[in-house]
Amino acid sequence: MQRGRHGGSLADRAARSGVSAPPPEPPAPPEPPARPAAEVRRPAGNGHGRHCWVQDPPDAPGTWPGLLVEWRQREDGWHGRVAYTVVGAHGPVLVEAWLPAEQLSQG
Repeated sequence: MQRGRHGGSLADRAARSGVSAPPPEPPAPPEPPARPAAEVRRPAGNGHGRHCWVQDPPDAPGTWPGLLVEWRQREDGWHGRVAYTVVGAHGPVLVEAWLPAEQLSQG
């Protein structure tokens, strides 16, 4: 036996150890289907969202700072998808919601 060799290749020693190979990684989730261009319109600017004020969202009266992520036109008008924080019982709470354009103002 040569110095530094301990009875076979690393693969051979791993097989004899009784430890199985780790399970394969699960496949990545499929990409969501693309929305028709007429259904979604991105907010103006660089496409990374923009600051806005959210006025009187459900369960949180008042005006809250938010981030406008995207626009969507529905039968009853334009709605914006926004992320905003409100004061919860144990501190700030992050909320993401679709709200009518009338409840959003430019930041």
